Amino acid sequence: MNQLAPTPFSPYRIFSANAWAKFRADTPLTLTAEELERIRSMNDPVDLDEVKRIYLSLSRLLSAHVEASQLLFEQRQKFLSGQGSTQKTPFLIGIAGSVAVGKSTTARLLQLLLGRWPSSPKVALITTDGFLYPNAVLEAKGLMRRKGFPESYDVNAILRFLSDVKAGAPRVTAPVYSHFYYDVTPGKRETIDRPDILIFEGLNVLQVQKMPPDGMAVPFVSDFFDYSIYVDAEETDIHRWYIDRFMELRTTAFQQEESFFHRYAKIADAEARQIAEDLWANINAVNLHENILPTRPRADLILKKGPNHLTEQVALRKL
Repeated sequence: MNQLAPTPFSPYRIFSANAWAKFRADTPLTLTAEELERIRSMNDPVDLDEVKRIYLSLSRLLSAHVEASQLLFEQRQKFLSGQGSTQKTPFLIGIAGSVAVGKSTTARLLQLLLGRWPSSPKVALITTDGFLYPNAVLEAKGLMRRKGFPESYDVNAILRFLSDVKAGAPRVTAPVYSHFYYDVTPGKRETIDRPDILIFEGLNVLQVQKMPPDGMAVPFVSDFFDYSIYVDAEETDIHRWYIDRFMELRTTAFQQEESFFHRYAKIADAEARQIAEDLWANINAVNLHENILPTRPRADLILKKGPNHLTEQVALRKL
């Protein structure tokens, strides 16, 4: 059964983009066109109209969840007669989806919008890219063509990071990834210091793993999330966006000699396109089908994009 189909058995309520826009209510637009231009990814046409249609309502919904979480914390404190922890834990938002679908733009947009609510929450953003094993390790394990698959990540490091953040630990650090060098940056760390909200974005953040037969506790990355979002689109569209982005990068970042992909800037267009098609068919499409798409029904909210890369439908999990 397709859980996203608008049937009585679906766990989701489905809204068109125009219907979803009405939930904005009186939420003000706190973003400028210049700021949006700085944060959106290559070939992502999101504009202020898209922010008004989709993201202001989403920001309002997430703010309501954050406030409800804080209220629950206060009520639990009263229930425990002050014997519980006095440290509120950050509200964690997980964002998942395929490569080239626009996860990064969504994450950066929400970071800006949520941070500008009247309560001025401190909003941090971390991607899972930094938790990939370094290329040297992937090479040694024969996993370079499995980069982005679950086995290419240091899952234990991710779990330790999220556990420390959720525990309210000060100055938790995460490794930093360079898309220019296509590798984890040695010795470079990003510090998270007790944010009110943490957005954690990556391909496989909603994935589960095989359960042990003896009932031992097995933590999943998604166990730490208070809310989860899946950025979705038809595979034919994601495929096209991926190829278009690869070809455009040949004329921009790949032109620099220090770039990991510089060699692709010096070959003919036809050969470059063939390489991009191979990367899609044998790596990214496989990862999408085996690991990413199966996690979509686990999300609290799904943003479904159309061929023009703009959101056409929002699926909201019923309470």
